[in-house]
Amino acid sequence: MDILEIVKRDYQNFPEHQTYDIYAEDVYFRDPLNQFRGRDRYRQNIDFIRTWFKNIRLDLHSSDRTDNRIETRWTLHWNSPLPWNPRISIPGWSELQLDDTGKIISHIDYWNCSKWDVVKQHFPIGKP
Repeated sequence: MDILEIVKRDYQNFPEHQTYDIYAEDVYFRDPLNQFRGRDRYRQNIDFIRTWFKNIRLDLHSSDRTDNRIETRWTLHWNSPLPWNPRISIPGWSELQLDDTGKIISHIDYWNCSKWDVVKQHFPIGKP
């Protein structure tokens, strides 16, 4: 199966049934909250999300591959584990860099909102 099709399937199933072997052993990952290296650490990050958040959904809006680069645009949704279970949405995009063997060596996520915007979604003042 083509790596772009695997990435699309993983987004559809996120955070369950991820295909970790498409990532290089020393893959570099960065998002607005984390930065680390290693496939095992990447798996731990996904496990953290799966454990702490509820009703997780990752909507894939677009995906494109050019040579050794994949770009995806998405919105991530979840309910936070607070008593009022706020629904959080983060729109963003990912840039995945592939090595010559087709493994992902870099996965960088960007958000179309600030960290503060995400915090404010947890405490919707003045909203019913």
